[in-house]
Amino acid sequence: MAKLSTSEAIENLSAEIGENVYIDVAKWHLYLSDAHLHTVLAEKLHPLLSSGSIQEDQILKVLQSIPIKLGGGKREVPLSDLVPTQCQVNLMDLLEKFQRNL
Repeated sequence: MAKLSTSEAIENLSAEIGENVYIDVAKWHLYLSDAHLHTVLAEKLHPLLSSGSIQEDQILKVLQSIPIKLGGGKREVPLSDLVPTQCQVNLMDLLEKFQRNL
């Protein structure tokens, strides 16, 4: 596999996240690509992948650092509160696979 530039790697990671990670609101699954959150998350996660071993607590901190406005901005919650636990596990698996291919 040819070495990708940073922007290509983020774009590929963003696409993977957008297709596989969702937020759950009242049992509705809104994929991060549809919510326009996949690129933001990929940009924050990519430096962790480049630095070596990635840990679950690092992923959780990134998810907690992304505020999501609800109700037209009346309330703000961290992305970690909206992504179901199983989806967070899937994200970790996706990141580990992506990191192996870097």
